Amino acid sequence: MLRCNNIPKNDPETQRAGMMYQLYQAQADALLPLRRLARLGAGVLRQLDFGPYTPPLLRELGAGWGMFAELGLTHQRPSFGIDWVALDDRPVQVMEETADDTPFGTLLHFRKDSPVVQPRVLLAAPMSGHFATLLRHTVEVMLPEHDVYITDWKNARDVPLAAGRFGLETFIDHLIRFLEVIGPGAHVVAVCQPTVPALAATAVMAETANPALPRSVTLMAGPIDTRVNPTRVNELAQSQPIEWFEKHLITTVPWRFRGACRRVYPGFLQLAAFISMNLDRHVAAHFNQFRNLVEGNESGALAHRQFYREYGAVMDMPAEFYLETVQQVFQGHHLPLGRLMWHGQRIRPEAIRRTGLLTVEGERDDICAIGQTMAALDLCCGIRVNLKQHHLQTAVGHYGVFAGKRWAREVYPRVREMIQVMND
Repeated sequence: MLRCNNIPKNDPETQRAGMMYQLYQAQADALLPLRRLARLGAGVLRQLDFGPYTPPLLRELGAGWGMFAELGLTHQRPSFGIDWVALDDRPVQVMEETADDTPFGTLLHFRKDSPVVQPRVLLAAPMSGHFATLLRHTVEVMLPEHDVYITDWKNARDVPLAAGRFGLETFIDHLIRFLEVIGPGAHVVAVCQPTVPALAATAVMAETANPALPRSVTLMAGPIDTRVNPTRVNELAQSQPIEWFEKHLITTVPWRFRGACRRVYPGFLQLAAFISMNLDRHVAAHFNQFRNLVEGNESGALAHRQFYREYGAVMDMPAEFYLETVQQVFQGHHLPLGRLMWHGQRIRPEAIRRTGLLTVEGERDDICAIGQTMAALDLCCGIRVNLKQHHLQTAVGHYGVFAGKRWAREVYPRVREMIQVMND
């Protein structure tokens, strides 16, 4: 068996943390045949459903088996499933193409089968436990009027150690590289965590007179300055020294995967943290799903199943990127304090002058509170006032900023307006 040599041998706590992934994988492997059996049993019981004549116990048993079969996590990116889009009231085929590729991420292009030239947009997706498909609805809404690219990050457990490290600087490197591949005149829309590296990349490109400098940058629900209205997430990041996070949350990828021995913040731990923040809501959702299955509410059951299938598709984050983000963004506030560095060069948001800036926040966001993203407007003091805008979306939480009805009807028009103004 391959042994990992990057775990300190004289630190029992770090050793225990290093075993977390092995224990999780062993449990997942043990439950896999039981889940398959439960799925088979639930299918058989569905065939024995005789409508009102079916015994209630039989339906409840089938519902329980079905839910147990679906509770497992997956570690592969789901499909975006965007095959067609309406363009000028006619369906146009959409093809996913790789515009650029690195060991850690793919620049994915949603190319439309149409000669119409539209504003090019790089959608910077988070690297935070879920795949870029979490922004599926963001893409769907933007696609009819924009030429959309997305940062499709790869699961760190599938990235060999030989590919090297991936830290905050590497994230910035990727955004600059991807913008250069897209070419001059593009626009950036960054959602949540990537708002910091997106603003940093824009500052670097402005200071170096990079021809691919984006015409506009939209920062949505991101931690630009977490000293403003701290949330539970911010308080947790401040509650322990960085060594605590490294000892208790960082583990190594088991030998059976391509990224064997890579140190990661595993997706299953990230998902557990997300769920713990709203545990009552998730428990209630699963009780409702049980009722849906017992009562034969197919539409309700399908909606629940689709959401949790996406929510349960998790990816591991490179340890160095996670730790540097916690230390520099949430604990040290390096960007707003002028301390954020990129390959020895200080990041200067004030160097941005010709790029339009839009910040978007959600009224009920309990992850990035009101004011944390808007702080970018003050940091970018070199941008003229008429090129800076802010939008506070009422009645939405974190995810409602970039997904759902209010995103499509109220937030997106502001994003589109910024892109149109700066594209002229």
